[in-house]
Amino acid sequence: MPPRKPRIRVVPKHEPKGPPVHPFDRLYGTDTGGLLPGPTLMIGHANDAHITAYYAIACSILDGMVSLWLQSQPLYEIDRYTFLDVGAGKGRALLTASLHPFREAVGIEMNPKLAAIARNNIRIFENSPDASPLAPMTLLEADALEAPLPSTPTLAFMFHPFEAPVLRRFLARVEKHYADRPGAFDLLYVNAEHASVLDRNPSFTRLFNGMVPMSSEDHLADLAEIAEQRDYGSTGDEFCTIFRFTGPRDYSTS
Repeated sequence: MPPRKPRIRVVPKHEPKGPPVHPFDRLYGTDTGGLLPGPTLMIGHANDAHITAYYAIACSILDGMVSLWLQSQPLYEIDRYTFLDVGAGKGRALLTASLHPFREAVGIEMNPKLAAIARNNIRIFENSPDASPLAPMTLLEADALEAPLPSTPTLAFMFHPFEAPVLRRFLARVEKHYADRPGAFDLLYVNAEHASVLDRNPSFTRLFNGMVPMSSEDHLADLAEIAEQRDYGSTGDEFCTIFRFTGPRDYSTS
């Protein structure tokens, strides 16, 4: 019997996997994904301690919120509203909002690196053959406590960008700016951890409070993006609220 030839052991090569790419980014060629904890976003600002994190909204959640808002009988037609993304991050909410017929979509982002990515995403999105934005987009690299607020009716959006102390100061700006225009400012608040701050403020009226589901595609992408995160999970929905600035209540007549 001839001697056996030694077997060659084949070891498969496992290429390191990169971070998952969200379906939104695959479609449009943008970069809106990833989860960035608050400490990685600090820039030496006085309010750094109140930063939460960056994580982009599921498009289906935002679309669902806009639909719920339209059912709340806004005072004006949608094409008169400026969509204001407070804490815009890389800009996914801004880009998604531009697919609705708002007057314009404006994002406010204080972190220079995120603001630069958001501006690049706007350029890519506007030139994508798969995107048909209806609203012009602008990104303001600014502090939400200092950035100019729109002179038009406003639908603001927040994905829990900061903690209660900054939220209170932002709401104070809103109250002053829209003081003579009750009903001209509405707020979509996702992952509304400080909804009680608005509930306790007599100038704001809650229009909606509940869970909003994301699409199955968004849920799968959500699970993939946060799979390695210890402190985060995905249930396939978000706790959301909608508020309207109705002006200070007159208790003298009650």
